[in-house]
Amino acid sequence: MAATRSLLHYVCGLVLLACCAQALRFDLHATGSHEGKKERCIRNFVARDTLVVVTATVDGHKGDGMVVNMHVRGLKEEEGPSLDWGIRDAVGNDYGKPKDIAGGEKRVVFTSHADAAFDVCFENLLTGSIPIAPPLLHEATLKLIPPTTAGRSGSTSRHIELDIDIGADAKDWNAIQATEKLKPVEAELRRIDELVSEINTEMDYLRAREHKLRDTNESTNTRVKWFGIGTTMILVGLWGWQIMYLRAYFRSKHLI
Repeated sequence: MAATRSLLHYVCGLVLLACCAQALRFDLHATGSHEGKKERCIRNFVARDTLVVVTATVDGHKGDGMVVNMHVRGLKEEEGPSLDWGIRDAVGNDYGKPKDIAGGEKRVVFTSHADAAFDVCFENLLTGSIPIAPPLLHEATLKLIPPTTAGRSGSTSRHIELDIDIGADAKDWNAIQATEKLKPVEAELRRIDELVSEINTEMDYLRAREHKLRDTNESTNTRVKWFGIGTTMILVGLWGWQIMYLRAYFRSKHLI
């Protein structure tokens, strides 16, 4: 009873922490073609046939004084760094790869094909050179350089805000409430009911994984045990054969 209560408190704590976490924010520096491919990926686990909504908000704008290289990743002729992202899971399913999402919000909605972890990867490509004002220029001239491009020559960064909603959190409950004419309390209870169902499903999955890993562990222990027994028997047999051979050899030489 105590173990069940402790597990329930742990699960409730995880749910509360998940509700408090709104989004992930980070800065992604641009890289040129000569620096190689650099990605930043965020990984999350999702069960099969689960709705996932990935929302990425990127700052910046096009036409910020950068020269465009038209051949970089097949991009069109436009100014500003190009930010590509892709969504794929551990078993090779590709859920989308929108191009150049700088200066706005991009949302990708998909349903998972397998019980696996999926990656949301970002790559910030520098498609031109950034003019840096000389040190002797007037202060007013320096203010014309955007803060995100005022670093060293050939580098810039984008501020990314990433929000990943899975399962019940990915649904638009306002639309569901309006469509089915539910009261706010009814909609909230329904959302909580789906969250509890997802937790039960995840616990069942973890229990099945535990059984599978336990069977694998027991099978490995059995194999190691028989391997040790076989190795010991081979060594004992080799030891006996060496004794018999040496005894026969010494007798042939009349040493014993």
